[in-house]
Amino acid sequence: MSATRMPPPQPAQRVGAAPKKHESNTPGDDPDFRSQLTAWLESHRASLVDSLRRLTKQPIGSFFTCLVMAVALSLPMGLALLLDNVERLGGSWQRAAQISLFLQVDASEAEGQALREQIAAMDDVAAADWISREQALQEFQQQSGLGEALKELPENPLPGVVLVTPREVDKVTLEALRLRLADLPRVEQAQLDLVWVERLTAILSLGDRFVFGLTLLLVMALLLVIGNTIRLHIENRRTEIEVIKLVGGTDSYVRRPFLYMGALYGLGAGLLAWLVLAYGLGWLNDAVIRLAGLYGSDFALAGVPAGDGLSLLLGAVLLGYIGAWLAVARHLNELQPR
Repeated sequence: MSATRMPPPQPAQRVGAAPKKHESNTPGDDPDFRSQLTAWLESHRASLVDSLRRLTKQPIGSFFTCLVMAVALSLPMGLALLLDNVERLGGSWQRAAQISLFLQVDASEAEGQALREQIAAMDDVAAADWISREQALQEFQQQSGLGEALKELPENPLPGVVLVTPREVDKVTLEALRLRLADLPRVEQAQLDLVWVERLTAILSLGDRFVFGLTLLLVMALLLVIGNTIRLHIENRRTEIEVIKLVGGTDSYVRRPFLYMGALYGLGAGLLAWLVLAYGLGWLNDAVIRLAGLYGSDFALAGVPAGDGLSLLLGAVLLGYIGAWLAVARHLNELQPR
């Protein structure tokens, strides 16, 4: 009898054991990746909590640092908001650069209305308004104070006028538009006060440049303030940093709590600047409303728009982060273990 061939022994399987799972190569299922991600998140959380704890241990110093930054942040933003309100008070820049088209005296009402509709349909014209001869005479009587004398005239000497509001305020563009409008039928004269337009543009440009220059200066001042503040925190923790680097701590690990500290300073400064602007504009608005009421106007200052406030807050956090990064990068190489 030939011996039967026995199968090779199989590894025993425990009764009730779950079937083996195939190993996955995806990063999300890798235990090492998950543990590294958890450790990284925990390190950031610990750095944030530690930075917040150190700031709350010195509430007065932290508050005044944020207050100094808030004043520097609110100055350019406040000037920009005031310029916007002044522009709104004086009307749009287009209204200040209107072109007056004086029609021929014998032009009829229908011809004036047709010309107004033709001009309003042009691409580079924002609006066109028709002033009849009778309306022009009434306005002249009210403004000149010669109402009784003008009534003695045999006929109305004033022509009809079309007031053209351009879309773009530019000297070259306005002059080209004026020449094109002057060639239209029944137009006797096209008048544009280019000197006033140039003055208006110069005032706007001066205000924009002043705000831009002030913003640059204050941004540099903010970087110096946050840099010196972070430098003091670094000096206070010099021994701790040297020990961390001695046991193998990386530069990014040492830098992380100071970056969070700079961002927290920026966040506090941004919130304070927003409050300062909102309160300052509200306080100034009371006097503006009283002054406008004396002139029969309902003008009032607009508050801080939500979009501008969020931009201010984000910019403050970014400036705090950048200032802290520059300060740490400058002093990190000096903190070598002895």
